[in-house]
This record gives sequence, structure tokens and C-alpha cells, in this order.
Amino acid sequence: MTDGPTAGVDIGGTKIRAAVVMPGGEVLTSATAPTPSGGAAMLDVAAALVERAAASAGVRVAAVGVGAAGVVDPATGEVLAASDTFAGWIGTNVRTGLGSRTGLPVVVANDVDSFLVGEATWGAVRGVGSAAGIALGTGVGGALWLDGALYRGAGAAGEIGHMPGFGDAACTCGQRGHLETLASGRSVERRYGELVGGVGVGGVGAGGVGAAEIEARARVGDPTAARVFADAGHAVGSAVLVLAALLDVGHVVVGGGLARAWDLLEPALLARLRDEPPVSGHTIEVRPALLGADATVVGAAALALSATSWL
Repeated sequence: MTDGPTAGVDIGGTKIRAAVVMPGGEVLTSATAPTPSGGAAMLDVAAALVERAAASAGVRVAAVGVGAAGVVDPATGEVLAASDTFAGWIGTNVRTGLGSRTGLPVVVANDVDSFLVGEATWGAVRGVGSAAGIALGTGVGGALWLDGALYRGAGAAGEIGHMPGFGDAACTCGQRGHLETLASGRSVERRYGELVGGVGVGGVGAGGVGAAEIEARARVGDPTAARVFADAGHAVGSAVLVLAALLDVGHVVVGGGLARAWDLLEPALLARLRDEPPVSGHTIEVRPALLGADATVVGAAALALSATSWL
């Protein structure tokens, strides 16, 4: 197993970031570029960013870990499903494609899986045996860390964003009433627009108010803005209760762009946990993420480091 740096790559809907990460979790350097359209082009950019970051750090990396948007087959590294914003991404084999471009071993996981590995290895739930991760971004993602290791199932384990039972609003996946319809940045925008009178119901792209502005309005006393964040926190609390009932996890880490408004989400989330504590009687500790924008690249690099026993 190597004791040198590995590269972590975060492939997202708007940008791709590659970072050189030391075995202790330190990010030496990183490089970022806009996400192009099409799987091959995305891998071309990712490979170029790995090379640029390594050259900037003046090091050679031993392996590459990738946190990729979508559902990823853990056995093959192929993208099985993704949102419609990722044209040409489904069917892309990230492991072989990026491996052939870089000449390095490649490990691939979902981006939220990588986020949780980062937080479990060097972040908010470091040293915890079992935890769940929830990422509140444009959508809602989830991941599981069980008995000291990432649990991936067939590739979509922990994806609670599409858990039903949260009303009747249409979800981006085409179904209705999923957690994502209440607890994502997109849903905060939609619901705020609806509650203030139908203005910009489709979100920012339809001329509505963005999540960051809604957050700002909540902080200066806008009751409607405060309500949509409280509703999001309550919904996340309900999802946490389901995770605790099924898996008996005692720790949950919450990250993603919407989680920057943690003070607006936390009161309703904790109130929900107090209303219906787990039947086990065990306390559930919900923590905000610590690693910020580095979580996914750091977690991906940790996965690559753990896999360098092949080298």
C-alpha cells in the first residue's frame, strides 16, 4: 500500500474538480473546470485536471478516486443512472475510461458516497463505527457507512432523496412525494415561490428567487422564507428517523449547499427527533459536515488510497 498522495475527483453537474490529497487528508492542490456535455468529454476534462493538479503539487499520484454524480455500479464503475442534466453520462464506464486516460488505477463511487467517506475518515463523523450521510444540494443524496466501511449495495444504497411519504409534489425523477420535494435547494425555491403567490414557481430558471436569497430573507425575518427552511429541516428529521429505525445508526452528517443554512434547518430537524425518538432509545446525533467543498474529493482520494493494495 502506498504512503504517498492520491487524486480525488468530484464530477458534478456544473464543474469537475480534481485534488491531490495526502494520506492524512491534506489537500495539496486542486484544479477545477466547467463540466462539458457527454461522458467522453467529461472524462477528458477529469484526466486533464488530475494531471494539472499533480503537476502543480510537483508529485506523482498513485491512484485516482472518483466521486461521480449518478448511480454507479460498484463492480464495474459504469454509470447506471443520472439526472437528465447529464447528457451522455449514463453508460459511461468511469473506471476504464479514466484509467486509460491517466494510466492509473481508478476507484469510482457516487459523489455522496465519497462525501460520506471523507467525513467518516477525516471529518464530522471521524471515528464513528456507523453513520449515514445526507447531502442537501440541488437534489438530495444519501450514503451509508456501516461497521467502519462504505456500504454501497448494488450502487444506490442510502439514496434517501427518493424516499416516498413526503406529500404529493412532483419529484425530478417523475414520481411524487419524495424527500427531495421538500429538502433540496430546488424545492426550497419552488415552495417559496408557491407560498408568496405563485411567483417563479419553477425556481430561479423561471424568474423566481434563488435558495441563497431565500436564506438571506429568512435571516432578516421573512416568515415565508423561514417556513420553507423549517419544513426542509422537519423533512430531513423524518428521514433520519427512518434511517435510525431501519439501521440503528446513531450518527448522521448533513452537508451540501443547502446545509450552509444549518441554523435555519437544525431547530425543526431536532424538534422532529424529539417528537418521535427511536424505539431503541438510542440517541441520534446529527452533525453538520466539517470538510465543506473538500469532502467529496477527499473521500474519493481515501477510497483510492484504501485500494492501492493492488499496486
